[in-house]
Amino acid sequence: MTAEVFAPAKVNLTLHITGQRADGYHLLDSLVVFADIGDRLWLTPGARMRITVEGPFADGVPTDAGNLVWRAAQAAGWTGHIRLQKNLPHGAGIGGGSSDAAAVLRHLGAGEHALSLGADVPVCLSPAPQRMQGIGEALTPAPALPPMQILLVNSGAHVPTGPVFTGLARKDNPPMGDLPVGADFAGFIDWLGAQRNDLAPPAQALAPQIAQTLGALEGAPFARMSGSGATCFALFETGAEAHAHRLQKAHPDWWIAAGEVLSG
Repeated sequence: MTAEVFAPAKVNLTLHITGQRADGYHLLDSLVVFADIGDRLWLTPGARMRITVEGPFADGVPTDAGNLVWRAAQAAGWTGHIRLQKNLPHGAGIGGGSSDAAAVLRHLGAGEHALSLGADVPVCLSPAPQRMQGIGEALTPAPALPPMQILLVNSGAHVPTGPVFTGLARKDNPPMGDLPVGADFAGFIDWLGAQRNDLAPPAQALAPQIAQTLGALEGAPFARMSGSGATCFALFETGAEAHAHRLQKAHPDWWIAAGEVLSG
């Protein structure tokens, strides 16, 4: 019996780097949400492990143990065929590979293996707004957020994560402010504007195209880079789809997707 699972895009609305451990892992404080935009996977049990990849971003995706999906299935003791439809750009700051692995673990009831696969995998097990701290393993459900639409935009720039962290001016930045409780959309956007993505300056130094992407999102109620880049997001109460259509006409070679922020 084949099972279909969905792996939503993970978006860091904030990303504060608050320290670095002796083993090199960075400490963070981040508000993470998920969009109804993402990859899809089909799992068919079988005697041997096999992955096939399709979709607009299939090129370059490993089909062996180099793929987190393979390692997630292996950790769960599962074998069979996994068909992965890559709708999200990889290495783009929206957790595509981590969300794919988490979707497999969630389906197989093997979430205890999440952290061993990567610091971003645990938060993806429960695709709902969460505050992520520590190295990614300390998770707290966020207070209910107002309904929001989201626009994801990637110009095609690739930003390697390692050099972005290396480029941080400081690694002991202040943590995120207390999450707002009961805020409407305008109040939430005001709060968000007082927070940061500490990785944005070093990422933009490596990929000036990010500044161009953010410039294209001017006029949105709020826009910021997600994760270590290069994907940027904009938040709307309504009208994200119309904004996406206008942006796609102006930049036909960019990846642009509009959807809803998942409430859980």
